[in-house]
Amino acid sequence: MKSMALKRGNKAGSRKSMWRLFISARFLIYMGALSFIVTGVMLSIEIYQASAKAFPVRDVIFYGNKHLSDSELRSMAGINNEEGILTLSTVNISKNLQRSPWIKGISIRKELPDKMMIRIYETTPFAILEINGRAFLVDDNGKMLEEIKGDSVPFLPVITADPFKNKDNFADAINLAKVIKDKKIATERSRVEIIADKGSENLSMIVDSMVIKVGQGDYERKLQRLFELEQEIKKRAITIDYVDLRFVNRVVVKPISEVVR
Repeated sequence: MKSMALKRGNKAGSRKSMWRLFISARFLIYMGALSFIVTGVMLSIEIYQASAKAFPVRDVIFYGNKHLSDSELRSMAGINNEEGILTLSTVNISKNLQRSPWIKGISIRKELPDKMMIRIYETTPFAILEINGRAFLVDDNGKMLEEIKGDSVPFLPVITADPFKNKDNFADAINLAKVIKDKKIATERSRVEIIADKGSENLSMIVDSMVIKVGQGDYERKLQRLFELEQEIKKRAITIDYVDLRFVNRVVVKPISEVVR
C-alpha cells in the first residue's frame, strides 16, 4: 500500500513539475513575443523619425490657379519645409486647401527627392449676389466666394436676393442665370440683373434698361421668345415699360395695349 501511495505521489509530483515547466515556457514565450513587439515598435518609431527628417520638402509647385496666388496657397496648405516628403500627409494638405471656397478640387504628386506638384482646380465666378448693400461673387451653386470691394464685374449677371431668407427664390435665380450664361446674354449687355426678392412667381430681370417679368421655370423657351420680340421692338423703335413672359402662349408688352405674339 505504501509503495502504491508513493508511486501516486511521485506521479502527482511529476505532473506538477511538468505543469510548472509548461507555464514557465509559455511565460517565456509571451515575454519574448512582447519584447519583440516593443523592439519592433521602437524601431518603427526610430525609422519614422529618421524618414521624417529625410528628404525635406524644398520645392512646392502650384499650377492651375488663377485667382489664388502661390503664396496664399502655400500658407493655406500648411506645408512644413522641415518635414520629410515621405511622411508629409497629402490628405491633410488637401483638407487644408479645400477650406477655401475658391478651390473645388486638388491633385497632389510627390516627386523624390524634394519636390511636390499640386494641381489646383479653381471655382469660376458665376454671378454677383447683391444683398443688404453688399456684393459677393458666387459659384454656379450659389456658394459665396468673396466680397467685391470695387466695381462689379460687367460680364456677370447680378442677382438681387436673400439666400438666407428665401432659398427657393435664390435657387430659381441661379437656374435663370445658368440659361443667361448659356445664351451668353451677360457678355453682350452692359448689365443683366435678376430680381428674386419678391417670390418665384414674380421673378424678373433687367437687361440694360428693359424690365422683363419672367416668372418661374421654362427659362430657355421664355428667353428665346424675348429675343424674337426684341428684334421687332428695335425695328419699330418702341419705348416700353416692361415685357411680361409669364404667360404660356403669349408675350405682353407695355405700354402697348395689344399682345405681341
